[in-house]
Amino acid sequence: MDSIIKLSQLSKVFETEELQTHALKDINLTINKGDYVSISGPSGCGKSTLLSILGLLDMPTSGQYFVEGRDVSQLSLDEAAEVRNEKIGFIFQSFNLIDELSVFDNVALPLRYHREKQSDQAMKERVTWCLEQVGMTHRASHKPNQLSGGQQQRVAIARALVADPALLLVDEPTGNLDSKSGDMVMDVLERLNKNGTTLCMVTHDPRYADMARTQLKLSDGVIFNPANMTQQKVAV
Repeated sequence: MDSIIKLSQLSKVFETEELQTHALKDINLTINKGDYVSISGPSGCGKSTLLSILGLLDMPTSGQYFVEGRDVSQLSLDEAAEVRNEKIGFIFQSFNLIDELSVFDNVALPLRYHREKQSDQAMKERVTWCLEQVGMTHRASHKPNQLSGGQQQRVAIARALVADPALLLVDEPTGNLDSKSGDMVMDVLERLNKNGTTLCMVTHDPRYADMARTQLKLSDGVIFNPANMTQQKVAV
């Protein structure tokens, strides 16, 4: 299978003068194209640290991280930003939309900063397609503050999709939503995955974690698959 993400013996240690905190310990993880993986666990277990490393917002202390076969463990900030912009889409619990821009322009934003510039027509077609995927084409000219929370999150999903990333990293996507809106957002993510989008989601909600085809748990910086209780060496 085509590997999108591979972590090998990856660890993250935070140090102060008095204390060492082992946030992640010898993580082995493979995510293949088309997978839908959820990662859950209690507060302080390492979920946020793992997501930051997967999103190239932070670097491991030791071990290796491969994105589509490229070792990205020791990249410079500029190199990491380049890989992140081209390969990874982010969906956060806070929608991070720009209120001054229309829905269309919010979704188009990553394309405007992409290394490979697109024509206005190609950009319009891509943004429109992404809005269709989340059922928001009828709101293209609206501003984010004119939308409900669930609608804003769907726009955020479209924005994450627009640059055609290899992987969508999803961080507590329903954290700011009521249950009905949360269910609708999760339905969108499930449909995207069925159409081929690779997803890795961090969530504290066991009901949503169970929607993923592979459910992983983090505990004290160690990852395991409760389906077989095998720690560390998890390939999905």
